[in-house]
Amino acid sequence: MKFLKSLPLYCLLLTTFSCSQQMSKATALEKKSLPILAYYVPEKDYQPEKLPLDKLTHIIFSFTKVIDGEMKFSNEDFGEKLRLLVAQKKNHPHLKVMIACGGWGADGFSDMALTEESRQKFVKSAIAFIEAYQLDGLDIDWEYPGIPAAETKNRVEDKRNFTLLMKALREQMNTLGRAQTLTFASAGWEPYYDHIEVGEVMKYADYMNIMTYDQFVGNSPYTGHHTPLGLITLDDVSAYPIIEFFQREERKAEARDFKPGPSSVEKIVDYCIAQGVRPEQMVVGGAFYGRAWKGVPPENNGLYQPNQGAHIGWCPYGRIRSEFENKNGYQRHWDPVAKAPYLYNPTDSIFISYDDPTSMKLKTEYAIQKKLGGIMFWQLGNDTKEENSLVDAIYEAARPARK
Repeated sequence: MKFLKSLPLYCLLLTTFSCSQQMSKATALEKKSLPILAYYVPEKDYQPEKLPLDKLTHIIFSFTKVIDGEMKFSNEDFGEKLRLLVAQKKNHPHLKVMIACGGWGADGFSDMALTEESRQKFVKSAIAFIEAYQLDGLDIDWEYPGIPAAETKNRVEDKRNFTLLMKALREQMNTLGRAQTLTFASAGWEPYYDHIEVGEVMKYADYMNIMTYDQFVGNSPYTGHHTPLGLITLDDVSAYPIIEFFQREERKAEARDFKPGPSSVEKIVDYCIAQGVRPEQMVVGGAFYGRAWKGVPPENNGLYQPNQGAHIGWCPYGRIRSEFENKNGYQRHWDPVAKAPYLYNPTDSIFISYDDPTSMKLKTEYAIQKKLGGIMFWQLGNDTKEENSLVDAIYEAARPARK
């Protein structure tokens, strides 16, 4: 997703044409069905043969890191686990196995992307990694170019350097003997796009995987939907305490090119289309985990209310299904505007935001209706092992796209 400069015009056109031709081969194969991309962190009880690989088009093994300017595993046993996952392709020849580099709090990107020499060092290591494990693609999860996050290093130059990195990766991935999918994880909120050259980056990426989750996190002063589908306006929240927060944000945003208010899938997709991103290059995200807040008053069943901090900062859907969903004093509610579920326990004053099979079905149908590039989620290991799982909901909803 990044880089291009100071080439004669005819070389630039030739390079861009070559990149787009290679991308189209990879994408054409994927377009036979709605792409379903699963990020996956190996579970403690790692049994790749039991994963629902028949219901995925891509699985993105997570994570490698930028270590000494190169792409490497920081966890020594991940290499063998990745080989075991790739071996499953003999039973699932349709499946593309990719590798993700980065993740929340992963540092090293700004330094790695800073110069032509440092970029080429990383690209060389990434290509060698792809070849060593016989992978089908790479996902760059730089959180975030040009933005301070989790104390990672950032520079103003990251904006241009991100483009140059993606360009260099695309060019070298095109030299491999099989089609390669190049993606990156993008944010689900508008200000992120001030810090990347999205039009340039999308010349080299097959997809951007939009992280349409974590819109509210543990230190958020008010409760809200952390992974909603539907467009939520300020009018929709005007009657609740959270409006004070968004009114402050509205004053800050007067000189910015975005609308304050709750983020959502529909909102960011509309925004990205307005920035010139083609719908077929956008993959929207679901959350296979929830977030819970404590000390939440009962008004509106806890939604858009103040809280006293995180109760559970991160909770896998499998646990939500087994312990909380209409159990142990928790009641499930549905917000027709956000098109999202939530749980509230009036006795313990706890609010939980999450995705369930109904919301994942709607997100998948939305991706089909908008002719988006696909749907992805973080992360497969958090799903329930019971019937009517989140993956089942996505797979069933995608059936019309497979006919």
